[in-house]
Amino acid sequence: MTKSELIKNICLEYPQLSSRDVEMATRLILDYLSDALADDERIEIRGFGSFSMHVRPAKLGRNPKTGEPVMVPEKRVPHFKAGKELREQVDWSADGLQGVAGS
Repeated sequence: MTKSELIKNICLEYPQLSSRDVEMATRLILDYLSDALADDERIEIRGFGSFSMHVRPAKLGRNPKTGEPVMVPEKRVPHFKAGKELREQVDWSADGLQGVAGS
């Protein structure tokens, strides 16, 4: 699902909200999440999951074209861990589909 699809679905579910308000709220939430991660804060949304930053240490890599060794610098990357309720919902959905496909 893209951000525009999310906004459209929320507008369909709640017609009393204007699409401009839904778009602004969605943008603000995503901006706050991005800013918090950039500040190395952990974000926890109960029932959904948590976001945190992981550090990938510097390493020696290879240039695929020449095979020459290249130093790859340290990176900070966002990490998502699904919450229990989300894992159970996704697992339940997959079990339901497997039962239908296996018939």
